[in-house]
Amino acid sequence: MIENEQRASARVEDLIAQMTPEEKVAQLGGYWIDQGDEVVAPMADELGSSTAYEEASRHGIGHLTRVYGTRPVDPIARAEWLWGEQRRLRGQTRLGIPAIVHEECLTGLAAWKAATYPTPLAWGASFDPEAVHEMARLIGGTMRELGIHQGLAPVLDVIRDPRWGRVDECIAEDPYVVGTIGTAYVRGLQETGVDATLKHFVGYSASRAGRNHAPVSAGPREIADVLLPPFEMAVRDGGARSVMNSYAEIDGMPVAASAEHLTDLLRGQWGFDGVVVADYFSVLFLQTMHAVAASPAEAARLALTAGVDVELPNAEAYAEPLLALMRTGGIDEAIVDRAVARVLAQKERLGLLDETFDAAPRSADLDGPAHRAAARRLAEESVVLLSNDGVLPLHSPQRIAAIGPNAASAEALMGCYSFANHVLAHHPGVEFGFEIPTVLDALRSEFPQSEIVHAEGCDVEGEDRSRIPDAVAAARDADVAVVVVGDRAGLFGRGTVGEGNDVESLELPGVQRELVQAVAATGTPVVLVLLTGRPYAIDWALDAPGAPAAVVQSFFPGEEGAPALASLLSGASVPSGRLPVSLPRSAGSQPYSYLHPILGGPSDVTSASSAPVRPFGFGLSYTTFSHTDLRVDGAAPAGDSFRATVRVRNDGERDGTDVVQLYARDVSASVTRPVAQLLGYARVDLPAGAERDVVFDVPSTRLAFTSRAGTRIVEPGTVELWVGPSCAEREASAVIELTGDVHVVGSADRRVTDVAVLAAVPIG
Repeated sequence: MIENEQRASARVEDLIAQMTPEEKVAQLGGYWIDQGDEVVAPMADELGSSTAYEEASRHGIGHLTRVYGTRPVDPIARAEWLWGEQRRLRGQTRLGIPAIVHEECLTGLAAWKAATYPTPLAWGASFDPEAVHEMARLIGGTMRELGIHQGLAPVLDVIRDPRWGRVDECIAEDPYVVGTIGTAYVRGLQETGVDATLKHFVGYSASRAGRNHAPVSAGPREIADVLLPPFEMAVRDGGARSVMNSYAEIDGMPVAASAEHLTDLLRGQWGFDGVVVADYFSVLFLQTMHAVAASPAEAARLALTAGVDVELPNAEAYAEPLLALMRTGGIDEAIVDRAVARVLAQKERLGLLDETFDAAPRSADLDGPAHRAAARRLAEESVVLLSNDGVLPLHSPQRIAAIGPNAASAEALMGCYSFANHVLAHHPGVEFGFEIPTVLDALRSEFPQSEIVHAEGCDVEGEDRSRIPDAVAAARDADVAVVVVGDRAGLFGRGTVGEGNDVESLELPGVQRELVQAVAATGTPVVLVLLTGRPYAIDWALDAPGAPAAVVQSFFPGEEGAPALASLLSGASVPSGRLPVSLPRSAGSQPYSYLHPILGGPSDVTSASSAPVRPFGFGLSYTTFSHTDLRVDGAAPAGDSFRATVRVRNDGERDGTDVVQLYARDVSASVTRPVAQLLGYARVDLPAGAERDVVFDVPSTRLAFTSRAGTRIVEPGTVELWVGPSCAEREASAVIELTGDVHVVGSADRRVTDVAVLAAVPIG
């Protein structure tokens, strides 16, 4: 047992004492009843269950995998089946233990007819943990109504390379933004009684060349200072109850077999007392993909010993191979009992050991008004205005040309883990089951007095240029052209972004750039709208002759995304999103992070620039903000906190929302430090002509790093502070001295910067 691991209850200990080896093993795996031939997980077509469900569940079962989320089933009819199956497990297995039901829920519950929210990259662009908390609470409410106990979200991987296909599932390139927003999701989901699962612990997003399932070469300092903090925050501050291992191998060690990560760090140092579940098929991958196990039995021994408690989606290694190990003494049964105790404790806490499953629900709130309102809020807050020569907002244009492959596509509004793109792609002709207007639909609603013509121009992918002349003609006769381009999310080659859809180039897919430039060449003002799951290299659209008049970035904004975009284009609402990831110059400049040391930035000793086209934190508005009078404590002990106060003012004529960002640079340290690091942020609503003071209460641990000795410390020394519209611009600056001895960071140290926004004050 882990030294500080909570002891199982008397009830759980009694159950374990009664269990046969077969009954113990049954609790350590899942079963994917509807898996079939549909590929919605890596190698699912090759690694399906070899055992019939009736046999696999004869002694009980740990998890039921994606009961609602594998194919389009009516949720209420499926709930009736599920309640009956849980009654069967209670009444027809010896110990009567029901199953945990888990589902994907990254952009809403991944089930037919359920609400589809913006993708996590949009959460990051909103810089609004409160909105994400509310979204997660609504998602969890729907899940609980349908008898779902565990959600496989959020993804806390820090973006390291936009070529990686799973960038749209990630929140930001900054670990603090990932941690605060991810923790808000965890709290919202778990407040409803649904356990959140942190993914993918750890290192997954740092794969070589942005390739999925590629090796990770990150050093221990990068792992500790960049990739681990979001998970630590979600565990220690959010109370996350489940963690999913990463597929990655770090410096030759697969995480699924790493007791150093899954036991020593997660449980021993952080005090995690929940359940670790395997990412789908990752236990078998120890044999087939990593070749550190010679057989499924050896894979089971490695993973279980390391700390993977439950094999998902099916039990293959944690089935007969594990039983054979137990019979021959190939594994200490105490290790098996440890995992069983964790699973049973989770079931006890969730109320499953007492649940009778008498009556299945006759209705559920899948996509009601509260869902729609939360989806609209998050979509609106996440749109980033990248450039604008004054064409936006649009003022009653008589004729609008809506152009581009994504203008009339609902799929283009949704991420890879939306049910529509994840599952319904296998079921052509099946309706989404919920309302999701396209950008074309939304423009017609937002501009009822305007004539709106539509021309697709080209596809998202492919080399067909035959329809570009029609788009050019439509634009030439219009007052403004709204050109909607970008991605189509999918899985494993089915799309341009998403799991398994990694790229070598960061140019827009297909011939979309040619379409945009041909339309812009007409002289008609062009508003370029990007619906994407990753940032693209679009310097040609921002800073080059003949560029569009305005560029709007929206990261898969979900079911209310098109009305939100139309509202921003009309000026009914004001843009407030900020870039959660640097806008890249090229694929060749990757991987890049704004958290780079001096040597990671542009310099005179190389002809290859890594400078992004737009920096982390950038975003325009229809008004202007200024940041002045940054006041800080003169000095503070290295183990303490300090206050920084800045005045933010709306200098324009429109009400608006600023994202106030406090950055720091450790001027000199014992190891190299980033040239800029976000310490705290806050969304601040400001009426036109008003100002507010924003007070940041910063724990010194925001400046912590891993020392030469491998411990997390805060060093005394000089720290530069600034507030600006992005990481790259210092609008208001100050300096603080951290004094005293080196502070070794402990579990009791605060990790989050508290922010207070004082009342608005009219200018003059």
